[in-house]
Order: sequence, then C-alpha cells, then structure tokens
Amino acid sequence: MQHNISLPGHGVRLVPLRRRHAADLFPFVDADMWAGMASARPTSRRALEKIFAARITDPAMIAFAVIDEATGTVAGTTSLYDFVPDQSRVELGMTFFGRNYWGRNVNAASKLALLSFAFEELLVHRVTLRCDVRNVRSAAAILKLGASLDGVLRGYRRGHDGSRVDCAIYSILEHEWPHSRAGLVHRLTPADLLPEVTELIEYSEQLVRDDAEHAPLPA
Repeated sequence: MQHNISLPGHGVRLVPLRRRHAADLFPFVDADMWAGMASARPTSRRALEKIFAARITDPAMIAFAVIDEATGTVAGTTSLYDFVPDQSRVELGMTFFGRNYWGRNVNAASKLALLSFAFEELLVHRVTLRCDVRNVRSAAAILKLGASLDGVLRGYRRGHDGSRVDCAIYSILEHEWPHSRAGLVHRLTPADLLPEVTELIEYSEQLVRDDAEHAPLPA
C-alpha cells in the first residue's frame, strides 16, 4: 500500500519503498542472494522496479526500503504483508540486504523496528515469518529473532526450477513479544550500556507479568 510511515532505530531508518529504490538495490541481486525467494530473480533494474511496484500497490502490504543512517545509502528492503486486521495477524518478510550488510546489525535493527510497529502500533496478535527449508541462513536469522517453528508446509509452492518447495513457518505471538524485543535490544546495545539496558528490560517485563496476573478473569 502507499504509505508515509518512517521507522528509525539503531542506525537504520525504514522509509516507504519506492520504485526508484530499484536502482540502488538491483546491484545487490545475484543467484545466491536471491536463493529461497518466492518470486523469480529479476534480471534487470526494470524487472525489480515491477516487483517493487506490485508491493507498493498491494493493499495488504507495507513495504520499506532500509537506509543505513551512517552513510545514507540504501541497504536493503523488508515488508509487512498479508495484513489481516480483523484477525490481528501479519507476515514479515520479502527481505534482502546487500552482501556488505550481511553479518552486521542492519537486519536485527530492521526487524526490531518492524516487529515493534506490528505489535505496538498495528496491535497484531501474531507475526508470521517463513522461509524455504533449504535456506539455512534465513532460518537461523528468524530463530535469532525469538520466533518459534510452527511446522513445515510440504510442497507449499513451485520453485524457480519447477520443483515443489517445502516452506518452514515460524511465528511470534503477542505475549512472546516482550522477550523477543528484549533479545533484539540486547543484541543491538553497546556492551558498556548493557547493564543499564538489561535492568530497564527486566523492569518492563515485570510490569507485563504484573498486568497479566491482575487481569480480570473471563466471565
């Protein structure tokens, strides 16, 4: 969907995805980087523009470009999609970053911003994440977010080579978000600030537990 949402934090800023971002991101696209993506690998900047245009016009998708605030350059893209407000659920994915950002905190910072927006602004109960079961790198990154493996959908979609692809489904639920958020904040916090931040996180989690204990019982 068209939107004007900007999400800053921990050295990145998520800004509305635009077709023009394809010029910055197409040089990152290669066979290894695109492995496991559901859509066919774009072979030109114009093809990537068309992919971005479809994301921008999808009414159930909120797509972002990820800006590295230290350099002002476009580091990658990520999205919330299949947003179903009536069911309080959304999926997170369609993410890729340039190789020079792999192993850095850009992915974790982006996910913290997106998950915070999903749980605290959209007020969803569930965020789903998925990946090709063969994409070990993506699976490891999802688990580091604090997500749980729900299961594997066998033969879920057709791969680029015509074979059927198994898809691993993960999720984070609303009551799990404080713990997941704490883990992400811990990963992104400089070592000299960790004791102070850890104390603040523990206090916040205790408030959540206290609220749950004193919540009225259902009639």
